[in-house]
Amino acid sequence: MTSHHVTPGNLRGFVQAKMRNLRNGNSFEHRFSSTEKVERAILDTQQMEYLYSDPSGHHFMNQETYEQITLDDEVLGDSMLYLLPNTVIQIDFYDEKAVGIELPNTVTLEVVDTEPSMKGATASASYKHAKMETGLTVSVPPFIEVGTKIIIDTRENKYLSRA
Repeated sequence: MTSHHVTPGNLRGFVQAKMRNLRNGNSFEHRFSSTEKVERAILDTQQMEYLYSDPSGHHFMNQETYEQITLDDEVLGDSMLYLLPNTVIQIDFYDEKAVGIELPNTVTLEVVDTEPSMKGATASASYKHAKMETGLTVSVPPFIEVGTKIIIDTRENKYLSRA
């Protein structure tokens, strides 16, 4: 999930990694020394289109075979806050079981709720919170109003620009 290379002073360097067990979904942290070898898991990646959500889960369709699968909130996590129907994403499979998704770097969403902007308050670089159509909350500049479509960076959950 994440990794960080550390070289403390006059000690040997190591890699601190946060990993997820692909079989049961548990995440844990492990410290690897510079002499350890790790076998890489081979994932099958497929392009799938998000269709809709209902109480049984979130439904996706394979773009090539038109086969449909249902994923639960545990696999998707907070990623659903960036998805609108008909969005095409990459889904990673391990032993024919979905283990995670890869979102596009940016998404375009519409603002449905935000505070009104204050006139004349342009001297400071103040931001306000805006709620998107998917329920995601992002900090945006004061000139963004309800109904504006904005581009959001999915990696850092940050406002980039107006669409």
